[in-house]
Amino acid sequence: MKCSDSLQGLAASAEVNTCLERAKVGIPEFAEVYGHLELAQSILSCWDSWNRCQTVSINKAINAQEVAVKEKHARTCILGTHHEKGAQTFWSVVNRLPLSGNAVLCWKFCHVFHKLLRDGHSNVLKDSVRYKNELSDMSRMWGHLSEGYGQLCSIYLKLLRTKMEFHTKNPRFPGNLQMSDRQLDEAGENDVNNFFQLTVEMFDYLECELNLFQTVFSSLDMSRSVSVTAAGQCRLAPLIQVILDCSHLYDYTVKLLFKLHSCLPADTLQGHRDRFLEQFRKLKDLFYRSSNLQYFKRLIQIPQLPENPPNFLRASALSEHISPVVVIPAEASSPDSEPITDLVEMDTASQSLFDNKFDDIFGSSFSCDPFNFNSQNGMSKDDKDRLIEQLYGEIAGLKEELENFKAESTRGAVQLRGRASELEAELAEQQHLKQQAQDESEFLRTELEELKKQREDTEKAQRSLTEIERRAQANEQRYSKLKEKYSELVQNHADLLRKNAEVTKQITVARQAQGDVEREKKELEDSFQRLSEQAQRKFCQPLPLLQSQEQAEVLETLKRELAASKQELQVVQGTLESSTQAGAEQNTRIASLEQERDRLSRAAEQHRDEMAALQAELQQLQDTLSSEQENSRTELETLQTQLRDKGTAREAERMVQDALTRMEDPAHISCTGSADCLLSRTLAASECAERLRDAHSKYLLDGAAVGSLLPCLALFAHLVSDTLLQGSATSHVAPVEPADRLLELCKQCGSAAVSYLSALQDPGTVASADCSLVTACLGQISAIGEELRPRGLDVRQEELGDLVDKEMAATAAAIETASARIEEMLSKARAGDTGVKLEVNERILGSCTGLMQAIHVLVLASKDLQREIVESGRGAASPKEFYAKNSRWTEGLISASKAVGWGATVMVDAADLVVQGKGTFEELMVCSREIAASTAQLVAASKVKADKDSANLCKLQQASRGVNQATASVVASTKAGKSQVEEKDSMDFSGMTLTQIKRQEMDSQVRVLELENQLQKERQKLGELRKKHYELAGVAEGWEEDAAD
Repeated sequence: MKCSDSLQGLAASAEVNTCLERAKVGIPEFAEVYGHLELAQSILSCWDSWNRCQTVSINKAINAQEVAVKEKHARTCILGTHHEKGAQTFWSVVNRLPLSGNAVLCWKFCHVFHKLLRDGHSNVLKDSVRYKNELSDMSRMWGHLSEGYGQLCSIYLKLLRTKMEFHTKNPRFPGNLQMSDRQLDEAGENDVNNFFQLTVEMFDYLECELNLFQTVFSSLDMSRSVSVTAAGQCRLAPLIQVILDCSHLYDYTVKLLFKLHSCLPADTLQGHRDRFLEQFRKLKDLFYRSSNLQYFKRLIQIPQLPENPPNFLRASALSEHISPVVVIPAEASSPDSEPITDLVEMDTASQSLFDNKFDDIFGSSFSCDPFNFNSQNGMSKDDKDRLIEQLYGEIAGLKEELENFKAESTRGAVQLRGRASELEAELAEQQHLKQQAQDESEFLRTELEELKKQREDTEKAQRSLTEIERRAQANEQRYSKLKEKYSELVQNHADLLRKNAEVTKQITVARQAQGDVEREKKELEDSFQRLSEQAQRKFCQPLPLLQSQEQAEVLETLKRELAASKQELQVVQGTLESSTQAGAEQNTRIASLEQERDRLSRAAEQHRDEMAALQAELQQLQDTLSSEQENSRTELETLQTQLRDKGTAREAERMVQDALTRMEDPAHISCTGSADCLLSRTLAASECAERLRDAHSKYLLDGAAVGSLLPCLALFAHLVSDTLLQGSATSHVAPVEPADRLLELCKQCGSAAVSYLSALQDPGTVASADCSLVTACLGQISAIGEELRPRGLDVRQEELGDLVDKEMAATAAAIETASARIEEMLSKARAGDTGVKLEVNERILGSCTGLMQAIHVLVLASKDLQREIVESGRGAASPKEFYAKNSRWTEGLISASKAVGWGATVMVDAADLVVQGKGTFEELMVCSREIAASTAQLVAASKVKADKDSANLCKLQQASRGVNQATASVVASTKAGKSQVEEKDSMDFSGMTLTQIKRQEMDSQVRVLELENQLQKERQKLGELRKKHYELAGVAEGWEEDAAD
């Protein structure tokens, strides 16, 4: 109820304002016609009285006393802007104030003007733009004072200028910055470039607000209770408006950054995140400090920001964001001021005041009959009746128009209800189709799960069979090694036995020789003993005195025999000693041979034990091998049984048949595909058909090879089905003749695949089954796909490496050429231009030079990173082979390099035209944003294969941030130059008559309509161009193929 009363009050005050404006223009004419000069003078005196009242309120609000602005005077000023629909009266009074001579007066002017921009009429901004230069001059003047209110006024004036520029560039934002999320999206026109620029402008706006916040706090002595003193309240009072602005700017900045992160890479927005983090910390600290001041506790409830800033890299964090809401209590009042009433209620009161004055002039019956002047003006009754009849006629005409409007509204409502019914029917049909598609998707998902399960079972069986075969081979090898070792041990054992026999024989022979020696020794000892005895007997016999000659001879003979016996005895003794020595040697040899025999016996026993253990292990291995062979034979029989039962082949046939059925489904007509995706599917299907043919041949030669046939069947059916559906989708966007041929070949290929799979299910025809017809059809489909490929994508793979180097070199050359041209243009501008034009051109060309240098650094960093990627990823291959292997990535690099070089050339051309005065600033800003987007594409293409810890990647990201900052500098300098030029060419209508102004107004309206129509057409054209660009880029980059994969 209160809201409706407020709206009625505003409408009433607007009507009073309209009446007063019409009265000022029409009263002289009315007085001339009816002769009521007193009435005209009364109305004019009422207007002058209101004007004087407004002047008094403005002078009371803006005075040199160091106290806070009283709320009632500020509200009167705000109501005055709504009454006159502008701020002409406010500026006419302010222009007479000595704002440049009194800092407190200027500070309070800034406070009141800030409140008018927030809560005043929307035309306050239009009426105030013309004074923007004066505010800038005043800001520079007060900036020279370092004490008191000088710096405060300088920063506050800069803030007001920034606020006016922001609302001028973004007219959708009201002065109080209160907007819904839908209005915020409309303000950016759903264009990421507009959102990017809007975020930068909000950062600048919020930076000015925070500077004023910090400067006010720095100027106060916080050790004392400054918020309860008049001087402290004078400085703190404007911060209420700053807090209201900051809360909305912070909220909108967070939402815009989340929207930008959903559209642009994170590296591109690194500068935005850094700047937001800095402002977040400042704003959080200032809100906390403000909430502790006693002055603000009674006037405003300041929100507290979260402990940590939002994480823009996580999209779900947007749901955790809570918009800060500043609450102004209804009973709040500023110091030394009267209780604050509602703005609309004061408006209603003022309207009542004007109604009373109007009734005093025109009579109390004015609300019923606006032309009843009989009580005061003496108007004749005939004139009154004539006017009443005229009014009744007008009322009747208005009623007729109202009835026509109601009839048209009724017809429109009927049409809209019919259209709504049609849309509801279409919606129901679409929901039905959606439900059918969901059911079909669920059915296909179930089939896919079954096929995946079968494939996993088959692969598991194949892996287990392979493992068994591997283990069997390992066991066989181990068995062979054990057998060889066993043979070696047997041979060693036989050798040891033979050696033992020889040693035993040698011992026997040695013992026999020793016995012979002992016998010979004993015989020699006996012979020696006999000879000794005979000699003794011979020497001991008595000789006769007379010996004969014969006895002498016998004696001589005995002597000779004795000498010979002694010699023989010596020989026998030597022989005996040698025999004794030989016997000792034989005993030693016999002992060693016995030891050798014992060692050989123990070794033979050990070998015998080892042979027994090896025989037991061999028997165990033979048993294990037999059991594994039995298990393998069982699994093989199971796989063969599965194949004979036609389970896998039947599923494969049903998959291909389902693809043929879906080709005839009307719902499939809306599906489209690209020739590149069709070629990739056809190539994969052809390769799978070759593998299936080899597996089939192996199966026919060896029934045990069924494990390699089953996986090929499932993959073959999947790829053929995918090829058929992709071919049908491609035919929907192809010319008529190739589309018909492609569709017919897809059907032939599907029929051939079904026939082949059916033949595999029959044991009688499995040997004669042949997939050559399927391979032939796939080849023909591939040929048609090559015909349908977009031209210009036929770069040979081996040329990609050279093309990358050429494009990067061409990009670097284009950037150097652009830099040289900019330097040349800058030299010409300095030689031929002066004043504002020279300043604008120098600023724009300087920022363009900085952008070119940043792009040059980025291109060099990109080349270094690409070189590192090629060196780390190519292995033993050459760089050309690496580029050919990664053709999609290479084509992305080529496309990005071309875009950067082209953007640099176009931006230099646009800058040249702007310097010559033939171009527009908007074209230069668009070119700079386009080249920033191209460099972002080059960064994304370069870093996609890079190592995240690479030093070159860090350099590239740093260079990318430099390009973003340089782009922002170009846009800012261009906008500043545009504003400076527009200020120079300010409009002056002081010398024009009413008729000329009316004509100019009509021409401006026509021009506005033409421009709006042209803007709408250009937006549609831009949308179509972007759509076509995305389609061509998708074909070039293989997006549709990747999506199909």
